[in-house]
Amino acid sequence: MTVAASETTWWAPPPTTELREKPGGPIPFAALIAFSCILLLSPQNFVSALKPLRIAFLTAGLAGASWLWERWRDRKSLGLTPEMVICFLLLAWAFMTVPLSFWPGGSIARLTDVYIKSVIVFWLLANVITTERQLRILTAILMICTVPLGATALKNFMRGVFIQDMNAVARIVAYDGALTSNPNDLALMLNLILPLSIASLLSARSTLVKSLCLSVIVVSVVAVIVTFSRAGFLGLATIVAVYFVRMIRRRGADRRWAVAVFLAILFAVPFAPSNYVDRLATVKNVASDPTGSSQTRWRDMSAAVQFVMGHPIVGAGLGMDVLALNQVRGVDWVQVHNVYLEYAVDLGVPGATLFLMLFYRVFKKVRSSRKQLADLPAQRDLFLLVEALETGLIVFAICGFFYPVAYNFFFYYIGGLALGARAVTQQALAVAPVQT
Repeated sequence: MTVAASETTWWAPPPTTELREKPGGPIPFAALIAFSCILLLSPQNFVSALKPLRIAFLTAGLAGASWLWERWRDRKSLGLTPEMVICFLLLAWAFMTVPLSFWPGGSIARLTDVYIKSVIVFWLLANVITTERQLRILTAILMICTVPLGATALKNFMRGVFIQDMNAVARIVAYDGALTSNPNDLALMLNLILPLSIASLLSARSTLVKSLCLSVIVVSVVAVIVTFSRAGFLGLATIVAVYFVRMIRRRGADRRWAVAVFLAILFAVPFAPSNYVDRLATVKNVASDPTGSSQTRWRDMSAAVQFVMGHPIVGAGLGMDVLALNQVRGVDWVQVHNVYLEYAVDLGVPGATLFLMLFYRVFKKVRSSRKQLADLPAQRDLFLLVEALETGLIVFAICGFFYPVAYNFFFYYIGGLALGARAVTQQALAVAPVQT
């Protein structure tokens, strides 16, 4: 007796063609939009009445619960792609190592406060985004959210609102948000979203929309500069280099934009803050940093490598890199500013390997999508969005060497969005396959 496929395979991973079913209901996507705005803008930090409501948890929970309900109601798959399996294996490994952690209670707190939430958002973005329209709406929302982030940075720089404990280099007070309270983190967030703003500019039809997108881009770029973040500058330089190389190879307006950006950079260099170049010079000459932060970070990276060599399998436990470094180089209570070493110190070589596998799989998918869409002129808008997400992942890969954000939303948000864009790409290719 033959049983209908919908009755036997609703729980299984999607087929290898990666084609997504018809779009789901509006509730998961609307809740995901609300969560994204809360994640970036943190309105509860400005309106005290919102703090006890846990609005971020409520919106993310609504998105997850409503999506699961739709999956169960329609007997559809749970989106267990190879990338999600690797992500869940990494999460499982982090949980399994808790009993062996230097501080099990601290590892549990990091697991529940940050990491599980990042994984859930990664899973939701990869599955809730099912249409190009949804992808474009979310892109527009993210771009708009960067305006208050960048404007706050510019305002604080112009008014001289600096962090009080910085002696040699004045660093601005950043935006009071969950992911942007530190100027370095603010620079990273703006850099990750900046490619999406560029994609919106290149795909804009009207002069008004182009002007608005260009204004947002300028605010974000200047905001990254005034953070005086060296890793932020590397991310910004990566974006410029990637887009210049790709756009100069294309014809028409894209090539003109590349030339215009190059000329704008040459014009803007003399107007950079007087001590900005000196700040960047410490990237090459570590010993020249008057604040001592460069020297400290290189010392901590060396200590992290030394710890991993002595603890290659289990590590110190999730979020315990501070305690591990204290054991190796003395008590300083500073994290290792390197995503890859953070995974290795906390979760051993297995944890670092799983994260690298996850990143590689996500990057491979979005890169493949970009190459396939490049042959479809009718899908130029989608191509630009996919190209932007690939650029964002490149930025994270490079900046990850200088940030302690292994378990936070930065990668998991952009990576989840990239997997959602992959599914949208597969639908576009099914409608208009590439001619060979």
